[in-house]
Amino acid sequence: GSIYQPLGSVKMDHPLDPENRYLQHSLVESPDMMNVYNGNVVLDERGEATIELPDYFEALNKDFRYQLTCIGGFAPVFVATEISGNQFAIAGGEPGMKVSWQVSGIRKDPWAEANRIQAEVDKPLKEKGKYLHPEAYGLGKEYGTRYELLKKMEEQKQLQDQQREQRKVNQEKRLEAKR
Repeated sequence: GSIYQPLGSVKMDHPLDPENRYLQHSLVESPDMMNVYNGNVVLDERGEATIELPDYFEALNKDFRYQLTCIGGFAPVFVATEISGNQFAIAGGEPGMKVSWQVSGIRKDPWAEANRIQAEVDKPLKEKGKYLHPEAYGLGKEYGTRYELLKKMEEQKQLQDQQREQRKVNQEKRLEAKR
């Protein structure tokens, strides 16, 4: 479904066991439903390493992208073997060198394939001229897309508070009348 908040997470049917498990990820802002995985690895005596990814990685992702960064030195590190069997290999570094890696992929689970987002959309007529976060634009809260709803909710709360206070006053009057 849709999430309209500054931070969030997503819960989906687990691609390897959709009947019995969920998979939960925090959100990465991207127009293409991107998942990001990263870590650090120390290269072996040949200047190589194999990176193990989660067992669901290939079931959930497609269109892989790789980033490698040497830490503490320079070496022509490269992706020696692309992702297969939920792992990939890097090579070209110095023995014992630390390498930071990042792999991203685009979700390919059935829900994602059926519900690709449209990155740019026109606002509905009732939201034109309104903002999700008007204060970020130096505007008052009355320019918020949810202003009318929040105003109505606040009015209802005030009415409920008044009714609660009136019931309390009436109850006190009844108790006084009984004395």
